Amino acid sequence: MDHLKLKLTIAYDGTHYKGWQLQKNGMTVQQRIEEALRRLFPSVKRVHSSSRTDTGVHARGMVAHVEILKVEYRIEECKLRLALNAFLPGDVRVMEAKRVPMTFHARFDASSKQYRYQVWNHPVMDPLQINTAWHVPRGLDLDRMRRGAGYFVGKRDFRAFAVKREYEMRSTIRTVTGCKIYKNGSLLTCVIEGDGFLYKMCRGIVGTLVEVGNGKLKPADVRGILKSCDRARAGVTAPPHGLILWKVHYRKGKSR
Repeated sequence: MDHLKLKLTIAYDGTHYKGWQLQKNGMTVQQRIEEALRRLFPSVKRVHSSSRTDTGVHARGMVAHVEILKVEYRIEECKLRLALNAFLPGDVRVMEAKRVPMTFHARFDASSKQYRYQVWNHPVMDPLQINTAWHVPRGLDLDRMRRGAGYFVGKRDFRAFAVKREYEMRSTIRTVTGCKIYKNGSLLTCVIEGDGFLYKMCRGIVGTLVEVGNGKLKPADVRGILKSCDRARAGVTAPPHGLILWKVHYRKGKSR
């Protein structure tokens, strides 16, 4: 039977979920999305995402695609987002839903991804940031952190900043096109963009930059850690709740 393909852009607060991907124990965001889709399109089997996010990690721009039977598609595209959100909990929202060519693939057509990590750098934690920022009470030197961040930009072997997962470690080389840190009062935001990311790589980068900021590491140490490919030499893995998958970029014409 004939199918059509939908592209979904999804935002969620990951606090109460065991990450994006379906798990045997625990609710995931993918499960919520698939359940909502089946309320409208009973034949839906699987939603395919651009990325995986871990337990507690958030998203503002997760992208996914799903195939549905044309005979089931009886809703106007402009009403699709509203209809899906009616079947979703408040901490998961479909921000955009549209038809795309059958050749589109949410993961394989992605050209780059942007993650943002938030650090609340103040002796007292802001209770309004408690689920979306890492509380670092000790003062951080922003200039040192920015100098350290510069060493991550380029085509590098990021083995020292990732946690090993056998299926994805065939190559640990990735290209980071940007690693910048912004400050707004006590809130530091690390914006990392690249062609792909290893398991817990962003959190390893941020944990290392925090140790540069508090004096445990020197900015230039980042270069040596990269060359070493030794996870034990890098900083801690930052906690998941400060991380947000912000945006997924696609090659021109791929997501239309």
